[in-house]
Amino acid sequence: MGDVDLINRDPNNINDHIKVCFEDVLAEPEGVHSMDCVWKLSHKCFTLWLSLCYKLSTLCCGICIAASWGCEFAGVAFNHVWAVTPCLRMLELNCSILKRIHETICGCCIEPCCEACGQVFNAFKKQ
Repeated sequence: MGDVDLINRDPNNINDHIKVCFEDVLAEPEGVHSMDCVWKLSHKCFTLWLSLCYKLSTLCCGICIAASWGCEFAGVAFNHVWAVTPCLRMLELNCSILKRIHETICGCCIEPCCEACGQVFNAFKKQ
């Protein structure tokens, strides 16, 4: 498996859509500005509570949720190894017989008709 990267925790950028910072949520347009101290304290409060609530939530629930998802993906892997892949292989084997039957029927019944039509239209070819 390897070591866990504690710096870049989303190396495949699967959660780019939830990157949120103060400027993404709150903004004051020109002409309506609060006092500077209010804006600075709002930024500090937003950042603090976002971080604190996220850390408390992950502390309380993160390990259990990770265990649950681990079990879920283990079930999917088990299902694919022991059921889905063998079923697909069986389907491929059985369909190969049907493919041969279809090719034989087309070769015997349809191909002569197509060749005859081709000979008829061959007579109209430009010289």
